[in-house]
Amino acid sequence: MKSRFAPSPTGYLHIGSVRTALFAWIWVKKQKGAFILRIEDTDQQRSTQQSVDAILEGMAWLGLDYDAGPYYQTQRFERYQAVIQQLLDADKAYYCACSPERLQTLREGLIAKGEKSKYDGHCAHKNLTTGAVRFRTPTRGNMDFMDLVKGKISVNNKELDDLIIARSNGLPTYNLTVVIDDHDMGIDCVIRGDDHINNTPRQINLYHALGWNLPEFAHLPMILGSDGTRLSKRHSAVNVMAYRDAGFLPEALLNYLVRLGWSHGDQELFSIDEMIALFELKDVNKAPASFNPDKLLWINQEHIKQSNIDNLRSNLAWHLQKMQIKITPTPDINAVIKHLQERCKTLSEMASGVKMFYQDFAEFDPQLAKKHFKNKAPLISLQKKLTHLNHWQADKIKLIIKEVCTELNIGFGKVGQPLRLTLSGDGNAGAIDEVATLVGKTKTLNRLNKAINFQRF
Repeated sequence: MKSRFAPSPTGYLHIGSVRTALFAWIWVKKQKGAFILRIEDTDQQRSTQQSVDAILEGMAWLGLDYDAGPYYQTQRFERYQAVIQQLLDADKAYYCACSPERLQTLREGLIAKGEKSKYDGHCAHKNLTTGAVRFRTPTRGNMDFMDLVKGKISVNNKELDDLIIARSNGLPTYNLTVVIDDHDMGIDCVIRGDDHINNTPRQINLYHALGWNLPEFAHLPMILGSDGTRLSKRHSAVNVMAYRDAGFLPEALLNYLVRLGWSHGDQELFSIDEMIALFELKDVNKAPASFNPDKLLWINQEHIKQSNIDNLRSNLAWHLQKMQIKITPTPDINAVIKHLQERCKTLSEMASGVKMFYQDFAEFDPQLAKKHFKNKAPLISLQKKLTHLNHWQADKIKLIIKEVCTELNIGFGKVGQPLRLTLSGDGNAGAIDEVATLVGKTKTLNRLNKAINFQRF
């Protein structure tokens, strides 16, 4: 069994395209088949190498590996020309010399009469030898097909016009190339967005004209923004790599996307293996799905909590490099990640949390320092007791904090908050005994000294 993902390299790889790629990838993995990547770059004016690179980078980051490809349509023009000539020779296609002006006038006239805009067959029997090439669409009967998501779809062939399969400059068009490619590559199921559903009857007619077996079709519902409108840049329809930059785990993003239009009971969290085991096209919703950034963030946090340390460390590395955080042998980065794992919603947040364990900060948050450093007695007492602490362990540090509270007859917050600010610089730290343990004795004492000498009030 084979499925494919066939993006057009005219922009970045965005959420809608990734969801399509994911469903096709999951479906074929479940069938233990082959996943093919095809770059549909026949639109030479808009296709760019930058977009191709963005597609390949996005697929690699997401782990959507392909078994064959990437194939490029621009490398298959000879094959397309051969099929076009085959259709011409069989009188299943013809040349059309209609000017853009004539076609525009025809279109406007039909719309003015409330009729569907379609070509009138003006050149169908002129036996021309140059111009654009149009496919002779059957004029009788219905084009019926069973969509694996939408169900039975029926279109009267009279509603379809003679579509252009090659422009006057010889370049083939989408509806022809996609049929040839899917046939030649042995695609068993064409899984794509439902914005392509109107093309499907036209493409099926081409399959029939060429005597080729049909693949199955599954058209996925559209993804809408939270306001119910088509997903756009303001709804996060940006380059998928922006989600890596924002600190999302690839498996969390895929988990979120698989739930946009598909469900398995009330389950929200899925591993990749669970997606493959449970996914069925028949369970894909027919209605559009809405993109919810808050839900995506929650799923990401849950995946961070459940992820193993090696996976987190591997994905965190890019963020640490971006923030120029150099990791040293002490403290153990695995221990730092484990400490932060329950607290962080994103990997970028985790990278910010890692920083204080390996780098000293220039200054304390002035507003927090003004509040927590007024009374230096807790800091002085902590410094004195911690200096003589021989076993730098969280439980020992916690006992010293309690001793300071008892000796100064103050609540834990009067000691804990100043120490938290001392260790982090911004007051953003977890359990302070664990933080101090990971920061280490030398850095902790140095920062206590810095806090004690802080005078900016």
